[in-house]
Amino acid sequence: MSDTNTKQVNSNSQGYVILYILLAVLLLSGLIFLFKSSLFEKRSIEARILKDEIYLNEDLVYTDNTPKAAKWQWEFGNGEKSNTQNGSYHYTKPGSYIVRLTVDGELREQFPVNVRDTIRSIVDSVLTISGPTAGVVNEEVRLEGDGEGKNFEWSFGETGRVDVKGKTALYTYRAPGKYVVRLRSDKSARPIYHTILITDPNSEIVQDLVAPGDGERKTIDDIRARLQAIANGADFNYNYYYLINKYMCGNEKVTVNVEMNGKKKQTDIYSYCMGLTFGGEIAVDEAQLTIKPNSSCASLVSIKQHSATAQPTPSTNSADVQARN
Repeated sequence: MSDTNTKQVNSNSQGYVILYILLAVLLLSGLIFLFKSSLFEKRSIEARILKDEIYLNEDLVYTDNTPKAAKWQWEFGNGEKSNTQNGSYHYTKPGSYIVRLTVDGELREQFPVNVRDTIRSIVDSVLTISGPTAGVVNEEVRLEGDGEGKNFEWSFGETGRVDVKGKTALYTYRAPGKYVVRLRSDKSARPIYHTILITDPNSEIVQDLVAPGDGERKTIDDIRARLQAIANGADFNYNYYYLINKYMCGNEKVTVNVEMNGKKKQTDIYSYCMGLTFGGEIAVDEAQLTIKPNSSCASLVSIKQHSATAQPTPSTNSADVQARN
């Protein structure tokens, strides 16, 4: 009888031990799952608005660089929405608004925006530009501006500065490309724009943009310098359209795969360049092109960059820019 009781006690003890082991395994598995979920799989929104206080004559510029994001909804606090990843929005009434962003239906962030009435000292007027929409290199282009004001300033998009003053503007382009001409006056709250395509009829044979040796080095340095200029706060339109027109044949539908400090994210060329303008201190280290077969257009740009406050490492900070067909 004693032996039977002893065997039963031992059997019960073994059962409890097995039960405790199973509970411990389940508890450990749960802790590991929670640990991984909280530290390794949690995403956060990486979105920005350019300014949180604007006037009615300004546009709200917004952009998002959340890793692996596929769906966006921007709500502008007045009932209007947008499903674009990046863009701009124009308010029609002054006031305080809360801009809300929802990424992939689960990640959310909001930005307070104050829209002030247009400055009363600036009298807005309607400006117009008349003139050709096409031209050729080394031949004079004539544009006429019309509207109220005494001082008119023209920027033809090639030099990044004011090129001509006065209602009538004469300008000679030195390089082919698609340029955005800007006209301002002292009586206009906002500039107006005119697009002109400049071609070179004497250039029948177009060589690859990237050639081995010194040519490739110059191209790398040129692209890197333009991107760095954008990051440093230089004229965005001038440097951005310079790259688009010279190396991408005017194609702005470009994919950007950014890897920086071991982190990867995908966006487009416009958003990438916009991110440089308010993405912190960025140092662009190198940029290389790959040309489409039988074409002079870039299909891929590989960029290396790092935070200007940290030293770059060889294994990080690369970005791939690939054209969408």
